[in-house]
Amino acid sequence: MDRASKRTELASFLRVRRSRLAPSSVGLPSGTRRRTPGLRREEVALLAGVGVSWYTWLEQGRDIHVSEGLLERLSQALDLDHVERSHLFELAQGRPPPPSRRSDAPTEVVSDMLQHAIDAHPNPVVVSTTRWDVLALNTPAEALWGDRRGMNSLCFMFEENPLQPRTPEASAHARNMVARFRYEAGRAADRAPFDQLASELGKRSPEFRALWDAHEVVATPEGAKVVHHPAVGDIELDHIVLLHVEPDGRMLRVTIYTPRPGVSAARARIAYAAHVTD
Repeated sequence: MDRASKRTELASFLRVRRSRLAPSSVGLPSGTRRRTPGLRREEVALLAGVGVSWYTWLEQGRDIHVSEGLLERLSQALDLDHVERSHLFELAQGRPPPPSRRSDAPTEVVSDMLQHAIDAHPNPVVVSTTRWDVLALNTPAEALWGDRRGMNSLCFMFEENPLQPRTPEASAHARNMVARFRYEAGRAADRAPFDQLASELGKRSPEFRALWDAHEVVATPEGAKVVHHPAVGDIELDHIVLLHVEPDGRMLRVTIYTPRPGVSAARARIAYAAHVTD
């Protein structure tokens, strides 16, 4: 969607949301001379702390600058939920909103439906935030990596066995991870948590620091890696990354791993079974 189309969509979105709010629901008198339902433009402007003319231009789809602070105030004035707030930011700024600071902000867990979906998958699945903090995984993933909930995937990659030389395949995977992380950091509404993690990890891992300083970016949401399992040996895995929007509006990364046919698939099945019987 181009900028003009987004401005038109934003104008319609604001008008519809305004029409659905009763004045009494936001502490305003209903009055007796309302010709249309919902709030008036001047009432939304008052609640959001902006001029009536400026808000009118926004509803007319004019090309004007919209700050993050104003969008937050509009979200509150129009009583938007998490998904609607995200939609507002996407239309106005072309990117997701920063993490919500409201008291009803979601906790860092996944929905029951998403957990059920990954539990039913026969191969490893890992769910993480866009900063790659692991939130959930299924039993096959635990069989290969252990319970990584609460860990960050970059930290796991660069701080596990840091003195062990990497194979060419592992080195390529590490380089790809850092390049994809930099790409996602550039797309984030709030980049500070990404840069903080990169700074801290760079102090602990010279390998990560060198790759981060190379400023490579990769957007391809797929790749390959080799996992060394102590009981069965090396398992070659292909993986793809899917983006999932939770009911509360959070964007999560769902990484699905598939063992390559033949030896790797057979070894993976053995590792899964051994983990279940432990």
